[in-house]
Amino acid sequence: MSYLEIRDLHTHFSQRGGTLFSPSKTLVKAVDGVTLSIEKGEILGLVGESGCGKSTLSRTLMQLIPATTGSVILDGEDLSKLSAKEVRKKRLDFQMVFQDPYASLNPRMTVFSTLAEAVRQRRPELRGEALSNRVETLMATVGLDAKVMRKYPHEFSGGQRQRIAIARALAPEPKLIIADEPVSALDVSIQSQILNLIKKLQKDLDLTMIFISHDLGVVHYIADRIAVMYRGKIVETGSADAVFHHPKADYTQRLLASIPKLVVNS
Repeated sequence: MSYLEIRDLHTHFSQRGGTLFSPSKTLVKAVDGVTLSIEKGEILGLVGESGCGKSTLSRTLMQLIPATTGSVILDGEDLSKLSAKEVRKKRLDFQMVFQDPYASLNPRMTVFSTLAEAVRQRRPELRGEALSNRVETLMATVGLDAKVMRKYPHEFSGGQRQRIAIARALAPEPKLIIADEPVSALDVSIQSQILNLIKKLQKDLDLTMIFISHDLGVVHYIADRIAVMYRGKIVETGSADAVFHHPKADYTQRLLASIPKLVVNS
């Protein structure tokens, strides 16, 4: 069995429509029969346009949205069969990195408080110097100076805030990290720094990650394998090079064609 198994996952919603005098409901199949597997230490790139179901899939995997049907099996345990109380305990094993690092950090908490709170979710016994040392180690892991741990999120750049968000995701020592468009809100030059950081963390920490993006070029750079999502379904999977250089699905070909090309006038 793979480290993460997603088996025939469906997440459907009822959507109200019609008029005041003639109301109606339609069924929105945000995730419609997704089956995927991810090996330990692998980065799976999930790519597709806005509205294709990527974010709904990520929130279903996080057990923030209940699946209509299907299974999510992490390290041999079926998360879909856990009670709400058991899910809350298990959530330490899967963490998210969100698109907007400023919105995802509490502006009233210093970096130290943010990371210390996350560390103590897994290790409540850590206090004093031991806790400070763990926070310092996390900051060094993501390329931040421990001297700034008493500062607040607004005192950092966008790239630095995303590094803090990544450190917070690592703090509870999760088995799986889901990164939902983690570089799309950053400048291009900063994007490359964060992508390189993620690649380094994968190598150093043996990270298992789902990296979500609408940009096939970014996913090709960061991922070991790529899954292409369209209208709630996975339309193509394969190694990053195979999907990027030899796409089979028409939709993947259209995504590839949409990547901006640099034109140089002679």
